[in-house]
Amino acid sequence: MPSTYATSGVHLDRASAAKKLIAAAAKSTHTAQVVRGIGLFGGFFALDEAPDGQVLVASTDGVGTKVLLGAQLGKLEGLGEDLVHHSINDILVCGARPLFFLDYLAFGKLDPGTAGVLAESLARGCRNHGVALIGGETAEMPGLYAEGHFDLAGTIVGSVKRNRIFDGSKVQAGDVLIGVASSGPHTNGYSLIRKVLEPKIASGEIHSMKLENGTPWGDDVLAPHRCYWNEMQALLEHPGLHAMSHITGGGLVENTERVLREGLHLEVDWSAWQLPELFAKIQEWGNVADDEMRRVFNCGIGLVLIVAKDCVTEIHEHFAQRGERVFTIGRVV
Repeated sequence: MPSTYATSGVHLDRASAAKKLIAAAAKSTHTAQVVRGIGLFGGFFALDEAPDGQVLVASTDGVGTKVLLGAQLGKLEGLGEDLVHHSINDILVCGARPLFFLDYLAFGKLDPGTAGVLAESLARGCRNHGVALIGGETAEMPGLYAEGHFDLAGTIVGSVKRNRIFDGSKVQAGDVLIGVASSGPHTNGYSLIRKVLEPKIASGEIHSMKLENGTPWGDDVLAPHRCYWNEMQALLEHPGLHAMSHITGGGLVENTERVLREGLHLEVDWSAWQLPELFAKIQEWGNVADDEMRRVFNCGIGLVLIVAKDCVTEIHEHFAQRGERVFTIGRVV
């Protein structure tokens, strides 16, 4: 039988309906200092009204069921970086520089060793990108979480000048889509991944499985969510960069459509890059349809840049000088 996100217990359409209700409730609280409505990758709160005044950009997220797979495989060391990197990317695509981070750890039974590993991973992700980890919450909630289970979430705050916010207003027909390679599934689609891998995990086969390049499967499927801040900060004021999207739940199309104005659409060339082996195997073993793969996973593209067509070569050269893989993957029509 074909595997889908729904058969693994996650319903994206149901999540979309819930978000609409939440957005309506949130809108009723907005003051004049809220610069943009809900729908972009972060929330915007102005500190002053000047065109070059500072606007705080905040985002809250979690690691999702990747924590379960990490616990099953005994690999927790990258989960904190997953959270920090995901969060930085969410405000990066709004144009914001990350400032500080707060974490939330919840356990069925608090294990100091596990908490310490996660805390060091969080701190490592913050240190590597100049972000201050200034506080958080650690909770022990037996009955709500099973013993041995935990959850990991957090909030990031950054800042951007009001006139440098990336909100999609500069995007126009003819702009080109440039995709930057991901490091793997990042932090999305793990309920489906766990469902597909369940027999291999139960048998212990996963511990001896390797990709064609020799990388152990457990290492690759749990590779930390890639952070794009170091590669992107030099481009944030480039006049040809019109918008960005962070490819998370919902896939490349749904996330990039969030920065398109009414009347604009995406034309994606899915043949412009090769589906990485890990994703290809998940699709094969789970009999997952192409459309489902593209909605659930990043499929090898973690960040999309929408750029003016006369800047494409320059953007490619910027990444090539840093040894990064990028692809021209479509256009705005």
